[in-house]
Amino acid sequence: MTETTILSSAARTPSREEIEQAFREAYEIGRAATITGKVADYIPELAKANPRAFGIAMLDGEGNRLAFGDTDTRFSIQSVCKVIILAVSLKTKGFRETFSHVMMEPSGDAFNSILKLDTRSNLPFNPLINAGAIQLVSTLADEFSFEDLMGFARELCMDEGICLDQAVYHSEFESGNRNRAIAYLLKSKGVLQGDPEKTVDLYFKLCSLSVTARSLASLGLVISNDGVNPLTGEHLIDPEHVRTIKSLMFTCGLYDFSGRFGVMVGVPGKSGVGGGLMCAARGPMGIGLYGPALDEFGNSVAGVKAMEHLSRRLNLHVFDY
Repeated sequence: MTETTILSSAARTPSREEIEQAFREAYEIGRAATITGKVADYIPELAKANPRAFGIAMLDGEGNRLAFGDTDTRFSIQSVCKVIILAVSLKTKGFRETFSHVMMEPSGDAFNSILKLDTRSNLPFNPLINAGAIQLVSTLADEFSFEDLMGFARELCMDEGICLDQAVYHSEFESGNRNRAIAYLLKSKGVLQGDPEKTVDLYFKLCSLSVTARSLASLGLVISNDGVNPLTGEHLIDPEHVRTIKSLMFTCGLYDFSGRFGVMVGVPGKSGVGGGLMCAARGPMGIGLYGPALDEFGNSVAGVKAMEHLSRRLNLHVFDY
């Protein structure tokens, strides 16, 4: 097949064979790209990941699955958990209350930056950067235990095997002073709810949830399908809240690479420094990718390259008609 798209602007539905071929190609492209990235090492446990690992999984609304490569390898969810944190906040506190604690603007800075927080605003710029997620966790910490939130993650990801990766958690706890600084800065501004140490500990645990590329594909499918698990019919997130989540994923989901990803891929996505990338494509279709070799922004180099290919081949961009 050529590099042209499978679908024309008429947007005919591709055959299963065409979809499978596009994913197979994306896997090969992503695997080749792993040599250009580097695993995260500021959390020591993450530095142990195989930089050449790569897997891509897909789950659609009819239950069709595709999986290539390292799709059963467990890794820590890291910042992809911010989508789950946001979903819980919207589900339990509603839109108005949630966004009284955090804004919804792209920061244009690194995921762990505190620059704008200390110079331009008391509130974090959005819930998909560290400051925003820590802020929302502080509003949930007195109401939900870690086990409660892990249970919701299992539902959204359709994965009862999700558990706390103790090694990653302890590594996060020992090395997470920048996140503690964010929490104490928020507390000093009168913004953070509750105790900074309790908040950050819960945040570390949520980042240390153990998932797979298949888990992230399932999460992407639920988000793509307006918050409904199409395999069971269970309503997990209100459609209005899903629209908010997808909008923030599109504008903020890949940190200060979000604009380029929006142009080149055009699919709501969320990355994590553990190597995960979760995308909610039309169809509905969920795509989960795992490639711990990261680019300079903290995104999986293999995941981004694979998604660029899939977007072109299958017309997945939200502005393709």
